[in-house]
Amino acid sequence: MFGLCVLAGVLVAALLLPVATGAGAMVNQTTQAMSKMSSSLAKREMPQVSTVTDRNGKPIAYFFKDYRVETHPGQIADTMKAAITAVEDKRYWHHGGVDWHGTIRALATNIGSGETAQGASTITQQYVKNYLVHVSATTELEAEQAKETTVARKLREAKIAVELERTMSKEEILTGYLNVVPFGNQTFGVGAASQTYFGTTPDKLTIAQAALLAAVVNQPGSLNPNSNPQDALARRNLVIDLMADSNNDIRITEEDAEIAKKEPLGVLSPLGRPPNGCVGIGDGTTDGFFCTYVRDYLERYGIDTDKLKVGGYTVRTTLDRTASDAAKQAAQKQVPTQTDGIANAMSVVEPGKDKHKVRALVANRDFGNDPSKGQTAYDIVSRVQPFGAGSIYKIFTAGAAIERGMSIYDTIDVPASYTSRIYKNGQAPYTVHNADGVRPGPRTLQMALATSPNTGFVALLERAGLNNAVDMAAKLGMRKSVNGVNSLGSTLKDDGSNGPALGDSIKRRNNGSFTLGFTPTSVLELSNVAATIMSDGVYCPPTPIEEVKDRYGNSVQLGEPACEQAVAPAVATALAQGLSKDDTEGTSRAAAQAVQWARPMIGKTGTTQEHKSAAFLAATPQMAGAVLTYSDGKRPEGICDGGGDAPPYLCGGGGNIYGGKVPARTWFDAMTKIHSGLPVAALPGTPPPAATPPAAPAP
Repeated sequence: MFGLCVLAGVLVAALLLPVATGAGAMVNQTTQAMSKMSSSLAKREMPQVSTVTDRNGKPIAYFFKDYRVETHPGQIADTMKAAITAVEDKRYWHHGGVDWHGTIRALATNIGSGETAQGASTITQQYVKNYLVHVSATTELEAEQAKETTVARKLREAKIAVELERTMSKEEILTGYLNVVPFGNQTFGVGAASQTYFGTTPDKLTIAQAALLAAVVNQPGSLNPNSNPQDALARRNLVIDLMADSNNDIRITEEDAEIAKKEPLGVLSPLGRPPNGCVGIGDGTTDGFFCTYVRDYLERYGIDTDKLKVGGYTVRTTLDRTASDAAKQAAQKQVPTQTDGIANAMSVVEPGKDKHKVRALVANRDFGNDPSKGQTAYDIVSRVQPFGAGSIYKIFTAGAAIERGMSIYDTIDVPASYTSRIYKNGQAPYTVHNADGVRPGPRTLQMALATSPNTGFVALLERAGLNNAVDMAAKLGMRKSVNGVNSLGSTLKDDGSNGPALGDSIKRRNNGSFTLGFTPTSVLELSNVAATIMSDGVYCPPTPIEEVKDRYGNSVQLGEPACEQAVAPAVATALAQGLSKDDTEGTSRAAAQAVQWARPMIGKTGTTQEHKSAAFLAATPQMAGAVLTYSDGKRPEGICDGGGDAPPYLCGGGGNIYGGKVPARTWFDAMTKIHSGLPVAALPGTPPPAATPPAAPAP
């Protein structure tokens, strides 16, 4: 009895008499904690789920530290209020925040036993504890300190609980508690728990459902209804009995209780909690590559992943479902998902002078963590891959020549072989030959871009300058591929330990084979090159973001870089006209004819020397895209085209794949669907149609 009196005295002193030392110092700390919590409550700063959607607002991913759906008092059924107060705090509606008899009894028992034998905390005190653990704590140490079984913690909880009862209504406190308390399975709050366990909302909870949730709160680990259904059922039925107690302010009838106890648990299997991150939701196997690009983009320009997981943001992206589905189907049609050792990646970007919006990032591979199903969680579309785009890089040589005054109608020589006077192959002369089927003979630069002779472009590179061609690649869009990775395609480190940049290495080594596209490449950046050309030379960083809003609906501004006039409009227009013959007289002609393509477009195919990769870059004024087909196994091999409808396959050291085959077929298949319903648009620099002469006057 003496000990209990002492405990009671300490409690009263700490709660009511804030002195300068001892308990007073504790009260000062408690008051600070209370102020911090009250401020957070006023701002509703509980960790919230961030939602990422497509351009039309359909969710494609959720990010969260704790799965929580914030719920307001009017959105919680009386069944839930009755259940939680019946089992956790039957005198909730009458006490002032602290149940003195229960608290003193629990303290005496716990101190006597040296462990947590009894709790006896009110809902208000539990609200304080859970808030300090799951909301205020920013480190594991702070969370553990908020849970420790000490007199100091009880005093802190009691002090804040009493203050909360003075400043908040009972309904507000109960709602706050039901928003922060854990229900197991990484689910916090009644809003999320209703969805996780029953696929419903808290305003629709039945007696049996509410009782089970109230039961789980007691021990969410050991009473998990999926792993331990018998104990969960027994505890649920106990809660139902307590709900019928005549001493409750909110109660159910005995008859309703008996009916509810006969109901099964009714828990969803699998649980209704949404996947956390880029794997799993809806078309996650398709949208995952886009999702990871969004996550990395936000990290780069203002919202890191930790903030994303607690901030309650709504991120509406540029993802176009029609474009993404069409591209995914086309990529899989040409290279089935589980094709051994061959990836087929495609990106789609919409040109523009204020933004280059990314509309699709897909691959034949599904996004996921099961390689046996052809899945990968590595971003193989937007990031730089250690495979080249082949002759697509001749665009940059042509652009450098045009920038220095050359016309697309000027003639270049195309010998059967060419030995450079400037570039070397190690210590030996650098000699190149043309691919099979490319006949020698002079032709215009426009036709050279369509037929892709190696010899003519190495000679042209000597005239235009290697440094200028490398710089042109960066100007048009290959920013990361040229300046952000080393010669192996690895992202440069801040300390320069794995540098220099690829572009600097090419210049330093005087590597004339740059124009043949052997260097690591990003499929997304290839698409953006075409978008820059179609935007009159205006380069915009490819963006996946339409808008970002915070939990209150306010717009959030990201630190995205601005667009820039990368090359003169005349240079971009000349390049567009120079690349306009590929589908009619060039290397993608067969693929274009197969789908009866009839729109004006630009295009360029590419193949690396050992046929380990091939690519196609092309665009209309409305949409730009690129495809890279490459050997993605641990030991890359040459790729052989299967012919007809047969898929490609690995074929050792040889190969016969070209950019005009699988990559071009993928592009035309996808873009035919993406352009359905869009008007036919003329290329930049195309003369307007001749005016129709006026009709003769009627007699």
